[in-house]
Amino acid sequence: MEGDPTRPATDRISQPAARTSPRPPRTTRATMPKPLTDQEKRKQISVRGLAGVENVADLKTNFNRHLHFTLVKDRNVATRRDYYFALAHTVRDHLVGRWIRTQQHYYEKDPKRVYYLSLEFYMGRTLQNTMVNLALENACDEALYQLGLDMEELQDIEEDAGLGNGGLGRLAACFLDSMASLGLAAYGYGIRYEFGIFNQKIVKGWQVEEADDWLRYGNPWEKARPEYMRPVHFYGRVEHHPDGVKWVDTQVVLALPYDTPVPGYRNNVVNTMRLWSAKAPCEFNLKDFNVGGYIQAVLDRNLAENISRVLYPNDNFFEGKELRLKQEYFVVAATLQDIIRRFKASKFGSTEVVRMDLTKLPEKVAIQLNDTHPAMAIPELMRILVDDEKLSWETAWDICVRTCAYTNHTVLPEALERWPIDLFQNLLPRHLEIIYEINRRHLERIGSLYPGDFDRLRRMSLIEEGDQKKINMAHLCIVGSHAVNGVARIHSDILKASVFKDFYEVDPQKFQNKTNGITPRRWLVMSNPGLAEVIAERIGEDFIRDLDQLKKLLKFVDDEAFLRDVAKIKQENKMKFAAHLEEHYKVKINPNSMFDLQVKRIHEYKRQLLNCLHIITMYNRIKKEPNKFWTPRTIMIGGKAAPGYHTAKMIIKLITSIGEVVNNDPVIGDRLKVIFLENYRVTLAEKAIPAADLSEQISTAGTEASGTGNMKFMLNGALTIGTMDGANVEMAEEAGEGNLFIFGMRVDDVEAMDKKGYNANEYYNRIPELKQAVDQVSGGYFSPNEPGLFKDIVNMLMNHDRFKVFADYEEYIKCQEHVSELYKNTKEWTKKVVHNIAACGKFSSDRTISQYAREIWGMEPTLEKIPAPDD
Repeated sequence: MEGDPTRPATDRISQPAARTSPRPPRTTRATMPKPLTDQEKRKQISVRGLAGVENVADLKTNFNRHLHFTLVKDRNVATRRDYYFALAHTVRDHLVGRWIRTQQHYYEKDPKRVYYLSLEFYMGRTLQNTMVNLALENACDEALYQLGLDMEELQDIEEDAGLGNGGLGRLAACFLDSMASLGLAAYGYGIRYEFGIFNQKIVKGWQVEEADDWLRYGNPWEKARPEYMRPVHFYGRVEHHPDGVKWVDTQVVLALPYDTPVPGYRNNVVNTMRLWSAKAPCEFNLKDFNVGGYIQAVLDRNLAENISRVLYPNDNFFEGKELRLKQEYFVVAATLQDIIRRFKASKFGSTEVVRMDLTKLPEKVAIQLNDTHPAMAIPELMRILVDDEKLSWETAWDICVRTCAYTNHTVLPEALERWPIDLFQNLLPRHLEIIYEINRRHLERIGSLYPGDFDRLRRMSLIEEGDQKKINMAHLCIVGSHAVNGVARIHSDILKASVFKDFYEVDPQKFQNKTNGITPRRWLVMSNPGLAEVIAERIGEDFIRDLDQLKKLLKFVDDEAFLRDVAKIKQENKMKFAAHLEEHYKVKINPNSMFDLQVKRIHEYKRQLLNCLHIITMYNRIKKEPNKFWTPRTIMIGGKAAPGYHTAKMIIKLITSIGEVVNNDPVIGDRLKVIFLENYRVTLAEKAIPAADLSEQISTAGTEASGTGNMKFMLNGALTIGTMDGANVEMAEEAGEGNLFIFGMRVDDVEAMDKKGYNANEYYNRIPELKQAVDQVSGGYFSPNEPGLFKDIVNMLMNHDRFKVFADYEEYIKCQEHVSELYKNTKEWTKKVVHNIAACGKFSSDRTISQYAREIWGMEPTLEKIPAPDD
């Protein structure tokens, strides 16, 4: 075919020469290949899959077929992006048979199914993860090499699916991987946002947001399913009749599902993530037929379709906007119709409606609510059971509670969802009635347990009285679920002791802990193949499905060769990341310095400001004694600030401003560098985390529910400096507290300080280095052209700092001195690294999901394979 002759020549690439000799093997995919021993070749092949001759030939044939028939291009006019799409379709072909087979298998076996409802799925890229889970990586690499193409270059063309803000959305993605790898009949349900989390640009040191048009070139991994389109109703009014309740005169929006395959690790299971897109019905606005209004009516279809337009970019913050409530109900209403259709239809090979007895729903369906965002599932399920299926309230409520379970993700009050009643009255009038009835019965029960305790009734009500009445969605979730869990032991304890104390006293059996985890497929095998291979050489590769086996590495903690290998992989990863930073950000860094990383959403509670104070202190010390030996550091901070969060945006500006001064001071040289990592996202994490030496997890004790970045760093051979918060507590317990750098107040100390009152001035006046650092920030040392630029930050730190940055400053600085000292002794440092890696087993999302399955969903995970499509 003729290409577009007007396209600039740079977008085309001349047809690469085909190669016949096999590609030299890749070990760590680092910059320099090295000769391999036979043993290394064997291990490498096993972790990345076999590149069999037939396999490679098939892949080449299919690649060329897709280039021709799917993309309608020949090699003369194909662009790099065409080659990426051809590869993606070729790999996707290997999923299709397994996907159909898996769904068939579920249909025939009729297992209990789990539905993970989340408004966020932070998936990142799909291509390499699919190749890893299907053992296709080496074969694809070899096939492309023979076609004269470079696989890594093509992988870099894929857009991240950034349908999440941070931890909560990435957790959902890790969970999908684990549920498939454990053979659970699981479905992820969410929204197909047209625009995911914004792209972050740093302009003159400030964050600027850009729309993330991730679907611009199409998404080869999704399949639209218009045959399963569902209507979702809004607005209208409620009519009460003798034969039941009707919700009438509603506005209808259609939910169009897009399915994405979720492959398990080498077990032939492929589950489904189903994301809903909003579509206006054909008759939208036309029934009102105002003469001449036809064009406007068609244009107004956008109003309905805006529901799935954009992800709200808030992390740990509630913004009570009508569009957000629409999104929350939209995903829930579409999903529950789908769940009930599948429940009724799927029974041993009959497509007729065979299962009408909805009292059996909890035996076949588990619904997990990822935070309160999908809380509307509770009143919506009640509406379906009572209004549509005509069950009694008592029967419906029993089904609802036994089916639903709720995961809490935060204790920060500003993050808890509290919806104004008038918004509900207008948008979802029937659901408001149902919530009132749930609350009436709930308070009746509490009143009978605690007669006369009106204050308790007020505290436990689903409705908060005040200037404007609000619905407390967390309370709705607790009352409407049979299980409530926190995401790390300390967090679950705090829920029981304070946030949900009243509910725990009434229903202690509901409350559980499920410490978060991460998938070792993406976060070790895929992002750090060098380390995965070094581990596999020592203990085999079963650890990839059973991460507890990493304990076996303790045998090698004094093995010089192993320690050397681990240190060498870290150095290669640092060189590779340094090259990446130089290429994309034009910054040169010293790869022999300690890479000190704090990457996470920018938020006051995460205390990037404490890190800033350490940077300034270190800077001042080097300036004071320039001839002393200082352990060189490259401090990298990355993360996005919510667009409306002024303080967080100022924190970014402060970090970049400190960097400007520090990085250009000739006295400092390359002993201290400060880099802000622009546009931190899943794909950048996969590059940065394997290169880190030190992981900063420094939230105020009692504020970070769990954290999962902490686990990724630990698994990739970084040491942690952190407070006793979230999962850090359990990491210290698993690895031994002496193998982490723990500092700062514990939860009890923070509570005690809240009682007596936190006085920042006391620290400011007592600690000269702290005073100097704060004065430099307030006096314009880092903003000479605008001396008052950071007055808001300093005012907050001095007068109303909820997160007590100064209270932990002294211990943090001392702890950092200890870090610098140990880093000088490579061998002792690496021993601690090995202790950490060996203790990571608990933090696999496979363990987390096994616990959800057994203790909440009533399902049994399995490591058995299902038959491959060709069996």
